[in-house]
Amino acid sequence: MAGKYGRIGLLALAMATLAGCGHGDATGEAARPVLVVHPVAEAGRADVAYAGEVRAREESQLGFRVGGKLVRRLVDVGDRVHAGELLAELDPGDLQLQASATQAQLAAAQAELARAAADRTRFAKLAQQQLVSRSALDAQDAAYAAAAGQVRAIRAQLDVARNQAAYAQLRAPRDGAIAARQAEAGQVVAAGQTVFLLAGDSGREAVFAVPEIAIHDVHVGQPVNVELWSRPGVRLTGTVRELAPAADPQTRTYAARATLANADAATLGQSVRVFLDGDDSAKALSVPLAAVQRDTRGATAVWVVEPTHQRLHLTPVRLGAWDEDRVPVLAGLHPGDWIVAAGGHLLREGQSVSPVDRDNRPVAVVATR
Repeated sequence: MAGKYGRIGLLALAMATLAGCGHGDATGEAARPVLVVHPVAEAGRADVAYAGEVRAREESQLGFRVGGKLVRRLVDVGDRVHAGELLAELDPGDLQLQASATQAQLAAAQAELARAAADRTRFAKLAQQQLVSRSALDAQDAAYAAAAGQVRAIRAQLDVARNQAAYAQLRAPRDGAIAARQAEAGQVVAAGQTVFLLAGDSGREAVFAVPEIAIHDVHVGQPVNVELWSRPGVRLTGTVRELAPAADPQTRTYAARATLANADAATLGQSVRVFLDGDDSAKALSVPLAAVQRDTRGATAVWVVEPTHQRLHLTPVRLGAWDEDRVPVLAGLHPGDWIVAAGGHLLREGQSVSPVDRDNRPVAVVATR
C-alpha cells in the first residue's frame, strides 16, 4: 500500500511540474540582466575654443599694374584712406616718353593717311577720264585702307601708353585702412608686386582654424561667440560665413571665417577665442565607446531600454569625434534615456531585459519624455 501511494505521489508531482511549465514563458527565456547608464553631459565641450584673430572681410593686396621705381609713398600703416585717394607713385619718365613716342608715330601715320587720301582722289578723277587703268585706282584704294588701318592701330597703342602712364599712380579702390606696407620709396617694384595691404570697411571677421577631428561640428551659418584676449569674459556674437572645403596641406586644418555682429568692438589683428554655440543639448551628451553598435545597414546605433515593457530598441545615433573611452552623441538620444553600456553585441531587438547598475543593483527604468 505504501508503494502504491508513493507511485501516486510521484505521478502527481510530475503532472504538477508539467502544468507549471505549460503556464510559464512560451519561449523559456528569462529577462537578461544588462548594465544601463544615462548619456551624460561632456563637461566643457560646449566651451571648446579655437584661437584666431580679427581680420577685415575684404582685404586687398594693392600693387602697381606696371613696373618701375617707387618715388613717393604717401600713406603709412594704420592710415585711413578713401576710395580714389593717391597712395604712391612710380617714376613716370619712361612711361611718358613711351606715350610721346607713340604720339609721334600717330602723327606720322595720320600724315601718311592724308597723302594716301589725296592720291586716291586724284586717281579717281583720272580714272573717270580714262587716263589711268582700273588696277592703278585699286592700288590707291588699297594704300588708303592700309594707311587708315595704321592710324587706328597706332591710336590704340597711344591709348595703352597713356593708360600705362596713369598706372604709375596707385590709388585706393575703396575706403579702408592700410594694414601693411611692403615697399619703400626708392625701391624698384615689379608689375603686380604687393605694396600695401588694404583692409576694407565692409566688416570685421574672426579668422580661425578648425582641426580635422572637429570639422563636422562647424558649418556655415552656425552662431559663435568671440572673446577678445584683451577683454576676457566679454563675448561678441558672430556667424560662421565661410569654411574651407579642403584642409591646409601643411597644418591639416580647415580655415574658417566668422562675421562679427559688432565690428566696431574689435580692432584689426586682435587675438580672439572663438566658441561654438553650445545651446543644443544633444551636442553635450556622450556615451561609453562600448555602447556603440552597428545596425543592419551598418549605421551607428545604441541599445535603448523601452521603459514600459523593459525591452530593447536599437536606436540610430549621429556621433561626433571619438575620445579615448567616450564618444559625443550629436543626435538620436535624450538625457533621460537608459542605454546599454556593454555587451550590446549579444543582444537583439525587442529582447526583454533586467536593467542593473554598475553595482549590480536593479534599476527602475521610467519614462522621462
